[in-house]
Amino acid sequence: MSQTIPPELLEEAYRQGIFPMADEDGRIHWYSPDLRTIIELERFHIPRRLSRTINQQKFEIAINRDFEGVVRGCANREETWIGEEIVSAYTAMHRLGKTHSVEAYYDGKLAGGIYGVSLGGAFMGESMFTIVRDASKVCLAFLVGRLKERGYTLFDVQFTTPHLKRFGASEISRGEYLRRLQKTLKLTCRFD
Repeated sequence: MSQTIPPELLEEAYRQGIFPMADEDGRIHWYSPDLRTIIELERFHIPRRLSRTINQQKFEIAINRDFEGVVRGCANREETWIGEEIVSAYTAMHRLGKTHSVEAYYDGKLAGGIYGVSLGGAFMGESMFTIVRDASKVCLAFLVGRLKERGYTLFDVQFTTPHLKRFGASEISRGEYLRRLQKTLKLTCRFD
């Protein structure tokens, strides 16, 4: 059954610490986990090998050049929570300037990326994908640098994964997350 998520509803959910995910049937469910995973911007860790890759400058990094392409790249896996309704909802928010993507291009082609929601001084990372090795990691490092230089104070990555732990991701309680979220929503930060 197809559902449409209006951008206003999606934004209000994020302002309350809630985000949507689709199940295998495509039905949308809303989540606010007891433990929320964040990356403390000042504690972000770039592994040595990734640092070498970044210094090689083998990827061209762009912002918002192909937002929908990044979302679809994230959805292009065997098991995904990103159905057509999710693609439509986040693309509609992108047209309103509330969602953004960081993209890595290799030989002129989209090689990886990350997208998320930007509200106040909070960035909620939704998903990332890679086609060429390390492309999404380079995007993540670029994203963290951009958030720091633009005055963001909260980088939410929702759930812990071994991949994100390598970069310094940590869990905080829902209460602590909501407290930080409400504080950072009062900031005015521009992503692009």
